Amino acid sequence: MLLNEIDKFRIKTPLMNNYNFYAGYLRFVAKNTTVDSPEIQNMMAELIYIAKILENDATFTVVQNKLRVTARALAGVAGFLQQHILPEIIEAKNVLGELQTRWVIDTSMSLMSNLMVHAELTNGSEAFVVVLPKPPVI
Repeated sequence: MLLNEIDKFRIKTPLMNNYNFYAGYLRFVAKNTTVDSPEIQNMMAELIYIAKILENDATFTVVQNKLRVTARALAGVAGFLQQHILPEIIEAKNVLGELQTRWVIDTSMSLMSNLMVHAELTNGSEAFVVVLPKPPVI
């Protein structure tokens, strides 16, 4: 089951004061995505790039030529988790996992939307600084 695999990345402490769990989800999706085109390879590279930053920071910059590819990658994360992981977590009655997974889905979709709007408004000519919302409180 995919749930067992994603449990490796989940923070198991009662206090989540960082974004390591989000980084873990991004890495999980990047690792488990079949890379069959250069576009998908670029999307997975962006997820890994963001995951590395999130180990130490809640803010990162998406450069102008990566706005759309990063947005699509984040939408893919949300879709994958909602379709494949969230149902297993709910079935297992994993409250912490559900809280984290829903936060990742909501945050990824919000970022995707913000990146796409920014790309359209700036005609893809300006970088976008992402400041993540506070992680879920347990």
